[in-house]
Amino acid sequence: MSLDNLLSLWGADPEIRGSIVAWEKTPARLPQLEPLPTSLRPELSRALQHTGIRSLYRHQVLAWRHAQEGRHVILVTGTASGKTLAYNLPVLNRLIDDPDARALYLFPTKALAQDQVSTLETLTAQLPAGITIPAGTYDGDTTARARQAIRKNGRIIVTNPDMLHLGILPHHPTWSQFFRHLTYIVIDESHAYRGVFGSHVANVLRRLNRILEFYRAAPRYFLTSATIGNPIELAEQLTGQSFQLVDEDGSARGPQNFLIYNPPLVNEELFWGDAGIGMSIFGTSLAVAGIYGSGT
Repeated sequence: MSLDNLLSLWGADPEIRGSIVAWEKTPARLPQLEPLPTSLRPELSRALQHTGIRSLYRHQVLAWRHAQEGRHVILVTGTASGKTLAYNLPVLNRLIDDPDARALYLFPTKALAQDQVSTLETLTAQLPAGITIPAGTYDGDTTARARQAIRKNGRIIVTNPDMLHLGILPHHPTWSQFFRHLTYIVIDESHAYRGVFGSHVANVLRRLNRILEFYRAAPRYFLTSATIGNPIELAEQLTGQSFQLVDEDGSARGPQNFLIYNPPLVNEELFWGDAGIGMSIFGTSLAVAGIYGSGT
């Protein structure tokens, strides 16, 4: 059964419809598209077109412009809105411009990091033969031999905050060439870094900033998130930098239905219990169900 048919069935069934206390419908949204930036390297522009990308969403273009102007960027748009491409474009463009340039990608999980490397390899495979941008994951699963090769040859290092803290920063002299030429730091899923864990990551990033200052590097930060209410505050507290917010989602979206379903009371006696127990907390009456049953 399709989703539309299911929604129609719920709306036509008096019993189900009577228990839906709120039903909000949001219409579909058309994409806001713009041409590929003229300042994009022609090799990268052709690579995008080879993969079927001939235009960008508006938020991707806005993020590109801010990155090209040297700003730290935080991009907050919906799931599947093309955030990965939004930061890959300025990173790859800079790495093509400068053969010595490097980038560091931070992800909260290994699975996300591995997916990112796969995405990068798909795009960079379309670049001319003379342009090589090796990318590799550097985490606890990376073998000692592979680590040495990635540290020496990797132009995009994809890792996580724990590995940055334990496996990279303590050994920064062996990473000196990478740090000297680091131009971008990408932090995806930035909403994951909050609370106590977020404070730990913030300290790791401040340690990273001190090491970069020692090597006279000043990379741009690019943060992304799909679910966050205070992006500027989080980004600045996390990294210690000032950010430009991009939150005008230009991606397409289908119609959405938001429903709140209040299931009917099936067994009032079971719900209230023998004693008809109720609780009042901060002036709100709360029925306690499933805790005090018959015979308690």
